[in-house]
Amino acid sequence: MKNWIKDAVGLGMLLWLFGYVASLVLFFTPFVNNMGWIISVIFTPVTIVITWLWFRARDLPLLYFVKVGIVWTVIAIVLDYLFIVQLFQATYYETDVFVYYALTFLIPAGVGLYLKWNRKNQP
Repeated sequence: MKNWIKDAVGLGMLLWLFGYVASLVLFFTPFVNNMGWIISVIFTPVTIVITWLWFRARDLPLLYFVKVGIVWTVIAIVLDYLFIVQLFQATYYETDVFVYYALTFLIPAGVGLYLKWNRKNQP
C-alpha cells in the first residue's frame, strides 16, 4: 500500500506541482495566452521520462498503471480547480486543459503498456 500511495498520490502531486509552478512563471511573461500549450509541449516528454524511470524496475499489472492515471487525473482536476480557478478566479477550461487532462491519464497507462509489452518481448 505504501508504494501505491507514493506512486499515485506522491508522484501525481509532485508532477502537478512542477506544472503549476511553471504556469505561475509563465503567467508573468508575454506567453501567458499560450502557456497551457507551452507547458504541455515541455512537460509531456519530461513526464513520460520521469514516469518510465519511476516504474521501469517493477513488474506491475497494467491495471495498476490505469489506476495511477485515474488518480493523477483526479489530482490534476481538483488541484487545478482549487488553485487556479478558485484562487485566481480564472477562466480556465479550454482545449489545452482537456488535452492536459487526457495526457495526465494516458502517460502512466501508456508507460505501463510499454513496460508490459517490452518485458513480454524480451528474449
